Amino acid sequence: MLIHLMQHGACLSKELDPHQPLSPVGREQVTKSALAARALGLRFQLVAASPKVRSLQTAEIVAKHTGYPASRIEVTEAVKAMAPTRNTLEFIREYEGLDSIFIAGHQPSLGSLASAILTGGQHLDIAVENSGLMQLDWNIPSGKGVLNWCLTPAQLAEIAC
Repeated sequence: MLIHLMQHGACLSKELDPHQPLSPVGREQVTKSALAARALGLRFQLVAASPKVRSLQTAEIVAKHTGYPASRIEVTEAVKAMAPTRNTLEFIREYEGLDSIFIAGHQPSLGSLASAILTGGQHLDIAVENSGLMQLDWNIPSGKGVLNWCLTPAQLAEIAC
């Protein structure tokens, strides 16, 4: 299964808006990343987001540009910022058999998830930048994962042009 991880785009501060939606810069970042995903030919059988507004907005923008119906975005606590990695892995296992999924989430959980998939449980410090995109190939039955690529927002913006 190909697992695509993106941390939500840059968001407004809590002082400006306690719900912390995407900022104008964040919307632009995510849009460029989504256009790059489309240019790379990425298509998803599942798009998931946390209940946080910025995560859902990120998922909606990616869905729009990659042809995934926004009405089918799976909103789940399993990809919240402090969600236990085992909960996120269990969530993904529920979709075993799909070829490609996208998760719009938060740090530190995205880094912990990538670490668990790549090492089978050991800890690596992995950062997923705002609007950056990482592709992992996870063989669920064997538990083995491979990092296919990790692109920064600047690299994705170049691809989107």
